[in-house]
Amino acid sequence: MQAVILAAGMGRRLKKLTSENTKCMIQVNGVTLIERMLMQLEKRHLSKIVIVVGYKRQKLMDYIDGLCFETPIIYIENANYDKTNNIYSLALAKEFLCQDDTLLFESDLIFEDSVIDELLNDSRDTLALVDKYESWMDGTCMKLGKDDSIESFISAEGFKYSEIESYYKTVNIYKFSKSFSAFCYIPFLEAYLMVLGNNEYYEQVLKVITVLDEPMIKAKRLNGQLWYEIDDIQDLDIAETLFAPDAKKKVELIQKRYGGYWRYPQMIDFCYLVNPYFPPQKMIDEMEANFSRLVTQYPSGMDVHSILAARNFGIAKENVITGNGAAELIKSFMSLLSGKTGFIRPTFEEYPNRYDLDKSVYFIPKNRDFSYTASELIEFFQDKDIENLILVNPDNPSGNYLGKQQILQLITWTGRQGIRLVLDESFADFADEEDNTMIKQDILDKNLHLYIVKSISKSYGVPGLRLGILASGDKELVYQMKKDVSIWNINSFAEFYMQIEEKYRKNYINSLDRLKEERRRFYNELNQISGIRPIASQANYIMSELMPPLLAEKLTGNLLVKYNLLIKNLSSKIKTGQYVRLAVRNRKDNDKLLIALRQELEQWNEQE
Repeated sequence: MQAVILAAGMGRRLKKLTSENTKCMIQVNGVTLIERMLMQLEKRHLSKIVIVVGYKRQKLMDYIDGLCFETPIIYIENANYDKTNNIYSLALAKEFLCQDDTLLFESDLIFEDSVIDELLNDSRDTLALVDKYESWMDGTCMKLGKDDSIESFISAEGFKYSEIESYYKTVNIYKFSKSFSAFCYIPFLEAYLMVLGNNEYYEQVLKVITVLDEPMIKAKRLNGQLWYEIDDIQDLDIAETLFAPDAKKKVELIQKRYGGYWRYPQMIDFCYLVNPYFPPQKMIDEMEANFSRLVTQYPSGMDVHSILAARNFGIAKENVITGNGAAELIKSFMSLLSGKTGFIRPTFEEYPNRYDLDKSVYFIPKNRDFSYTASELIEFFQDKDIENLILVNPDNPSGNYLGKQQILQLITWTGRQGIRLVLDESFADFADEEDNTMIKQDILDKNLHLYIVKSISKSYGVPGLRLGILASGDKELVYQMKKDVSIWNINSFAEFYMQIEEKYRKNYINSLDRLKEERRRFYNELNQISGIRPIASQANYIMSELMPPLLAEKLTGNLLVKYNLLIKNLSSKIKTGQYVRLAVRNRKDNDKLLIALRQELEQWNEQE
C-alpha cells in the first residue's frame, strides 16, 4: 500500500497565509498540515508516499526532506499548477497508481488517526470515504444506497437543502486498488482529460464511473471520527479547536467562541442555557415561510419594537425597551448607574463586569449551596450605603430562587432606602411558583426604583434571535436607554418573532411544564451518582458540587474530548470548592450526559 498526496494548489482563499507557503504548510496548533499527515502515514508502514507538488514546490520539498521520515517519499512536479486543477495533478501520478494499492489524499485535510484506519481495516479494496453532510461542509456531495453504493453525485445546481438528510460529503480521502486504477479509473481519467481539459476535478471521473453497471467503488461512511478541510481562515480557526492538543486547551478554545456551535454538530451544549421545548415546530415553520421577506427587508425602529414588547408582556410601551439580547441592555443600563452597587456572588458576571470594582459590594452566601433569602440580603446591605442592588432570580449559577413575597419584601425595603433594585428575571419562568414575574403595570407604576431585565433568548429558546427587554416605571431612564442604543438594534427575524409570539402562548406554558418535569427527573438521577452533589434549582440548570478528589477542570475536559459534551466549569467563579453547572436539556440529551458522568466518575473512583 502506498499513498498519493495532491499538494500542488495555491490556496488563494487563505490569502496572506499562503503568500509565501503552499497550503499544506499552514499550521494547526503549531504543526503543519503536511507534517501531521506524513507522521500519520509513517505509522502505517507504507511502501512509499508520492507527493504532487507545484506552488512553492522547492520550499515544500526542502521542508519535507528536513523532517527525515523513513518511508520513501517521491515528488512529482506540476509545473502548470496555476493553470490546471487537481485532475491534472492526479494524472501526473497515474503510473504510480497502477503499480500499487493507493491511499489518495488532498493536502488541505486534517483528521484523526482513526480516519485512516477506517479505510485500512475495511476488507473492500476500493472506497470513497464519506461523512454525513453538515452545514459547515463544502464541496462534492452524494447520495448512497443501503449497500454503500454511490447512487448519484449532487451538483451545485442540483443541491437541495430540503434533501440534506440524505446527503453525504466526500472527505477527499480514497482507497484505490491497483486493478481499479489500472483498468477503470486511469482509462476514464485519460479520456476525460482529452475531451474536457486539465482544469477540472478528479471527482468528475468518479461521477462517470459510478453510472457503470458495476462501478467497482463503494462508499465508506465515517461515524463520528474527526476531520476538517481547511480552505480559509475560518476553517483554520475551527480546526484549531477541533484538534486542540489537550482537553484543557480544547475547552478553553470552545468557550472563547461564546456560541456558534452549529459548526460542531456532534457536540451537545450543556453550557449555554435555553428552553429545550420551545419554540414549537409550527412557529419555526411560520418563520421559515417568511424567510425571504424578512431577510430582504429592514426591521422596524425602536418605537414599534416597544409596542410589540409592551403587548406581549401586558405593559405600556413607555415602560419597556427591547435589546439585541439582554446583554445590550445590561451594558447600556449599567453605564447610567452611579454610586455603590450591591452584587450577589456567584452570579451572572455581565453585571459586575460592567461596573467599577471600587464601587462594588459583594454578598457571598456562607453555605455550600450558595443559597440566601431576602432577609439575609437586607441584613447584609443595610449598612453598606449602596445606591443600587443587582439580583438575578433565579440566580446563575446556583439556581437559588426568591419567591414572590420575598421579592416584594426587597422591593419595599429598597424603595424605603432609596436604592435602585435591578431584578433579572431571565430564568424566572422556569420556577415552580406560577406567579413569578414582577413585570406588571401596577408594580412598575408603584415602584419607580425597580428595573426588570428579561432574556427572551433563554426563556423562550431562541438565542439566535438575540432578544431581551428591560421594563421599568422609570420612563425617563427607559427613554435615555432608547436614545443610547441603535434605532435598528433588533433584526427582522426577532421583530417577526415578537409579532407572532402571542399565538404560541399555550405552547410556551406547556414547554415550561415539560422543563420542570425533566428538571426533577434529571436532578433525581444526578443524586444517584456517587461523587457528585446536585443542588436543587428553580432554573433550567443544576449547579453540582464534585466531591474530593474530583476536579471540575478535568471532568469538563474529559466530557468534551471523550463524549462531545460541553458543561460549564465554575472554577473561575467559585474558589471554595469544585463545582460545575449542567443545563437541563431534553431527556435524550440529559441521558447522554448522565451515562457519561457515571462512566467518568466510576473510572475516577476506581483509580483512586
